[in-house]
Amino acid sequence: MQDVITGDAAVIDALSAFCAGEGAVYHKADQYGNASHWFRLTGTDKVVPAAKVLKKAAARLIMISSYDRSGGLTGFEPELCYHFEVPGVIYSFTVALDAKNPAVPSITPLFANADWHERELRELLNIKVDGHPNPNRLFLDETLDAGKLRSAVPLSVAMNGANSTDLWETILGAKEKQA
Repeated sequence: MQDVITGDAAVIDALSAFCAGEGAVYHKADQYGNASHWFRLTGTDKVVPAAKVLKKAAARLIMISSYDRSGGLTGFEPELCYHFEVPGVIYSFTVALDAKNPAVPSITPLFANADWHERELRELLNIKVDGHPNPNRLFLDETLDAGKLRSAVPLSVAMNGANSTDLWETILGAKEKQA
């Protein structure tokens, strides 16, 4: 591993200002020298300001992902992870959401490609994305409960491409029960 981790010092300092606590900022480089910087934001109110810092640095949004902090043990405790690339360096920030009312502000006005990511969060996990310019569903019928896939389909089924028939049978079965 290299001794000096590359990255834009101004971006690192600006994102670090939205973090608090030990381990909230983490820097690493892999065996090939690819640098990445991780930031745990103190709250959802820091998502748009952090995205603005990255927009100003000409970052490219790579992906927004969600995971369950509880590991499925105590109910759904969502956390979002935003991944950006500023030529050659990855900047990621995470933010924990309220388990009872998961909501996050939209960054689609800053990064147009956040549109689908944020709509998936709403559709599949029932995470409210405040201020999204087009909150329509992408894939699932509007009659299905929002976030249905969070509880209806085991992760092993959802992740196994060979079982996509099982996935859709579960979704359609839930819809038939509602009718």
